[in-house]
Amino acid sequence: MIDLHNHSTKSDGTFTPSQLVTHAMDIGLTAFALTDHDTVEGIDEAISFAHSINSDKVPEVIPGIEFSTEWSGRDVHVVGLAIDHHNESFCGKLKFFIDSRDGRNEKMAKKLASLGIGITYEGMLSMFPNCVLTRAHFARYLQEYGYVKSSKEAFERYLGPGCPGYVPREKVTPVQAVEMALEAGGIPVLAHPMIYNFEPEELDRLIAEMKAAGLVGIEALYCTHTQADERYVRSLADKYGLAISGGSDFHGENKPGLEMGTGYGSLSVPDFIWPELKKAAGKN
Repeated sequence: MIDLHNHSTKSDGTFTPSQLVTHAMDIGLTAFALTDHDTVEGIDEAISFAHSINSDKVPEVIPGIEFSTEWSGRDVHVVGLAIDHHNESFCGKLKFFIDSRDGRNEKMAKKLASLGIGITYEGMLSMFPNCVLTRAHFARYLQEYGYVKSSKEAFERYLGPGCPGYVPREKVTPVQAVEMALEAGGIPVLAHPMIYNFEPEELDRLIAEMKAAGLVGIEALYCTHTQADERYVRSLADKYGLAISGGSDFHGENKPGLEMGTGYGSLSVPDFIWPELKKAAGKN
């Protein structure tokens, strides 16, 4: 069993990259992808730690990333798998994502402070060092200091679109994310297509645009997909000649009840999914 969608403390997960390796090994995964949001900072740690373990049960660490993009006014995520995370051009372009997030985070901290919440951008950086700050970190801050009782409440009251602490940010398009993944020698995959709530015609149009740019895979196996969802996404994969991908979208404690490898209990991503994805990308 494998898992091609996971997050660490370098973005909005609660397991360090090394802890993800240990956890993946403990639950019997043969491979997992580290796909932090808009950053590759944890990949070297995960790979180095895996290489340091003297065991034939150490899972393969697949270097990846999850791009935050926007299309038709909605967030769309694109996973890049098996990327060359040291590619200079690719890393240079990633700076756009980091700068965009940093600017947004500063504005969000100021908006929350104007609401009487004792928060500063510097305080956020101190509480969550060496990672890409996301709204999930703001939610943890608000919960930690007693402004809300849960992450869900934080998003509903302060951090979600239309809420007083929300700040939109500039994003690239899904096509640009596909092109970036390809530039880094990676395999671009459309992540969790059913959560965007697009009408069928819209989703078709999105996939057609991404396929024309070089999209290789689509995440049919996902933690919240029903059997009907999976069948529908598989039909889209057949229609557009895409390989199947799958992952839990593991975030540790930031997504309670969601386990690496098995999602909410029924997810299973077979080992053969990974070589088939590589074959579809011409990497065999």
